[in-house]
Amino acid sequence: MADDERDGVTLSSLDSPLGDGLGVTKRQLVDHLDAVADRLVPLLAGRPLSVLRVRPGQPPFMQRNVSKGAPDWVRTVAVWAESAHREVHQVLCDDRRTLLWLANQRAVEFHVPFLPAGSREPTGLVLDLDPPDGADFSAVVATARLARQALEDPGLAGAVKTSGSSGLHVVVPVHGSPVEDVAAATRALAHRTARLDPAIATTAFLKEERHGRVFVDSTRSGTGTVVAAYSPRVRPELPVSAPVDWADLDTVRPGDVTVASGAERLGDWSALLPEPQRLPAELVAEGHTIPVARVAAMHEGKRRARERRAADDG
Repeated sequence: MADDERDGVTLSSLDSPLGDGLGVTKRQLVDHLDAVADRLVPLLAGRPLSVLRVRPGQPPFMQRNVSKGAPDWVRTVAVWAESAHREVHQVLCDDRRTLLWLANQRAVEFHVPFLPAGSREPTGLVLDLDPPDGADFSAVVATARLARQALEDPGLAGAVKTSGSSGLHVVVPVHGSPVEDVAAATRALAHRTARLDPAIATTAFLKEERHGRVFVDSTRSGTGTVVAAYSPRVRPELPVSAPVDWADLDTVRPGDVTVASGAERLGDWSALLPEPQRLPAELVAEGHTIPVARVAAMHEGKRRARERRAADDG
């Protein structure tokens, strides 16, 4: 039985628990997404969407292919899924109605690429700052400031938001560069960030090589995705990826803003983002000399496996 209807979307079971161990109702998720729709939808529009959904009694699951039985007004785009070796049809969340439909399906996390559908030029890049388990958040804040300095040195600017989990995202709007060059520039910026203070920051992809330092992850730029500002995360109380003014960074802590704390506590991400910038050629060139972190880690893992086998045989 329907509990509500908004923008022509039938919303059901609003007062039931959203999912196991989350401590919120489905209504709280719907109300949050509706309250931020005017700010969230422009960040999602025109981009192939991946959503993390929840259901009571089941583990969360990532969904890229549109649900069967979706209304005919839900727009999709065909995308080749390399991991699945097939074409999937991902939702384009271009309006409030589609956002509410996704909310009714218990879609909690909204992950988008910097690459709009049909484009070959990303609109941004991100440095994902991931702290080690148990680290004080001040280390992440300090690393964000290193990232800001690494950006300013070649004349770039970025904005910062919480990841909604334990880290921060430093986002840089760009234009005029293909995927490969944006990914390369991200690697160069990550390495420059870590070099500014290698005691607290690292680009080591393998956890055992980080030694308690904040991981500056460059792998979400290019063809990767990042959770959108204003998106909740699948954590207790549903913390939100919240825009932060650089001047307020010292006062921010993960989980400060949740779906229950009110959308009025969320800043204006569009006002914090600088205008799109062209990437300096020397930054791109530097990045092309740096191996892709995942690929380098894969080769290192194979090398270590060979050494273990050789030792066992010996």
